[in-house]
Amino acid sequence: MSGMGDWRLAVDIGGTFTDIVLLDGVSGSVQVEKILTTPAAPLDAVRSGIIGLLARTGVRPEEIVAPIVHATTLITNALIEGKTGRAALVTTRGFADTLLIRDEHRYDMYDLQIEFPDPPVPRDLTFEVDERTTAQGIVVHSPLSGDLDVLVAQLRNSAVEAVAVCFINSYVNPENERSVADHLRQELGLPVCVSAEISPQIREYPRMITAACNAATMPVIGPYLDELRKWLVSEGFGGSVLMMLSNGGVVSAEDAAQAPIRLVESGPAAGALAARWYARRLGEERLLAFDMGGTTAKATLIEKFEPGLVNTFEVARMYRFKKGSGFPVSVPSVDLVEIGAGGGSLARVDQFGLLKVGPESAGAEPGPACYGQGGTAPAVTDADLLLGLLDAEAFLGGAMPLDTSLAEESAARVAESLEMTTVEAAAGIHEVVNQNMAAAARMHGVESGVDLRGVTILAFGGAGPVHACGVAELLGSDRVIFPVNASVLSAFGTLVSPVRIDLARSMPRSLEGLNEAERDGLLGELRSEGRRVLMAAGVDENSVGFSYGVDARYEGQGNEITIWVDKGADWTVSMVEVRAMFEEEYRRIFGLAIPDVSIEVVTWRLAASAESPEVEPSLIAGGEVPDGGPVVGRPVVFERGSLPVDTPVYRRDLLVPGTRFDGPAIVEERETTSVIRPGWSVEVVHDGSLIATRESA
Repeated sequence: MSGMGDWRLAVDIGGTFTDIVLLDGVSGSVQVEKILTTPAAPLDAVRSGIIGLLARTGVRPEEIVAPIVHATTLITNALIEGKTGRAALVTTRGFADTLLIRDEHRYDMYDLQIEFPDPPVPRDLTFEVDERTTAQGIVVHSPLSGDLDVLVAQLRNSAVEAVAVCFINSYVNPENERSVADHLRQELGLPVCVSAEISPQIREYPRMITAACNAATMPVIGPYLDELRKWLVSEGFGGSVLMMLSNGGVVSAEDAAQAPIRLVESGPAAGALAARWYARRLGEERLLAFDMGGTTAKATLIEKFEPGLVNTFEVARMYRFKKGSGFPVSVPSVDLVEIGAGGGSLARVDQFGLLKVGPESAGAEPGPACYGQGGTAPAVTDADLLLGLLDAEAFLGGAMPLDTSLAEESAARVAESLEMTTVEAAAGIHEVVNQNMAAAARMHGVESGVDLRGVTILAFGGAGPVHACGVAELLGSDRVIFPVNASVLSAFGTLVSPVRIDLARSMPRSLEGLNEAERDGLLGELRSEGRRVLMAAGVDENSVGFSYGVDARYEGQGNEITIWVDKGADWTVSMVEVRAMFEEEYRRIFGLAIPDVSIEVVTWRLAASAESPEVEPSLIAGGEVPDGGPVVGRPVVFERGSLPVDTPVYRRDLLVPGTRFDGPAIVEERETTSVIRPGWSVEVVHDGSLIATRESA
């Protein structure tokens, strides 16, 4: 299969599996590899996966000269599990308690024992410096060199691995932050980040927590990327490494190592980008991307062919669904809801005798009970196996057979406390996890002011196609798309992601009295930073495009809304037009506009991007069996309390476009299984996607 190709390689490290995709840009052929993640040393799985995939396809490392694109959950998992580096925080005298005071918001008003996650930098590693900049950006007091010598000694004695510098009002004028950071880099030789580069925005707590999370994850990502690059060079790979950001863009590994907090939703963002690509291919203006892996499930709404973007993302929540119980980092991210519901989510009976599933997950180690690696609690994968939805011998194409007896043993424990049979318990687990995912998607829709009833669902991730029809029924949707290579779609998404960076800087100004030269100066600085990042990722300077946005509010309000107002080399819209756009969006969200009140722009935004490479995968395997009929059949339980149904099983690679069949049916491929529930019918379309529709009741 080797020969002169335009080979592209993508890697996505998930909580349970690491996915690798190899795409030939010339012929469009796609090869994939899925291997258990190695949480203690993530690079091990990446290495064995890449070596295995290249050996199978006969491609040599030196033939891969395009950048290798990489998405990862390393940063999120480090913050959620508290397994970050030992970082210090340097702030203005009098502000060392900001991370503990937070924003004084209680996510549960009446909980007297309310808990918040421990900040990524503890109080004893927070140091104060005597310095001050005013809100207008005038430096009143620069740090004295004597104070800095004391600070260097303190940091040296604390044996820290990274430092965040976050001074008050540095978003207006970062002079003090930068000079202190330069001094620390020189004296300590450690990674140092400054809040004015990570998040130059007003509100000290979000800015400080973003800088602190960034510093705490620099020692996690830096060594990993160094090792990865050394290994790639030693193997003879020709390409550089690009990292996927939370906003659905990619940047160079060097830029990612400086601002790892921007990678916090890297994996899910890649999935959302793949969904955007499919939406355009299939002409689906509106899609719900439903990505269920081994550890979490994610849902993203694609509207007008684009995923939504949000400017802050909450990571490491104490309670999965409680807004405000995590760290509100100021990082542009694809707008998605993520819940602890995956193939590895564990089932248990709570103190009230109710069946609960997740958010705890068996992950990759020990994994669900049926993996035979020491897991004992029943996971969703165990339940799916007992119901007949999965074939123990065909898992990962037979490379990883599952143990049904271990799945039975694990489910029997739950079944006993619920006084039912193991199969009923398994059906209960399957039903509860579907309900959890549908409820989370519905709630996310409500929060965004969107009605999800009847939306088409795009199912991907290893477990997504198994559960999609069940979730669709709960959401009142009667159309589900199962793309080819669904289980590694996030890794594929990185190959169709634009190079993109979202930058923002606060400069509160009233629309009426705006000094345009001042605005253009600020945007000019953001443009040159955007250009630098994109060129570092290998983009030609002339193909960089810019979009402009503002966070604005009525004067006197405490919260802003974001509107994107313009595109092009320069800002061209008038302030009258901005006002009209603001009022229209305000009316959409709140149902009214407020006349005769002036509008204040708080933060100016710029997105610098370059289009993604055109990719035309030839996804059709084309069958040896002309009619694409079922290969075998097996009994499957679809509903709690109902008898097993004899269900035909199809092989995905034998289904040719134009094939149609009715559910119940099961379609198996190496990395995932698509479950077509009774009452649904399927058509195979031109690109090999299965489109399932439900006969309207």
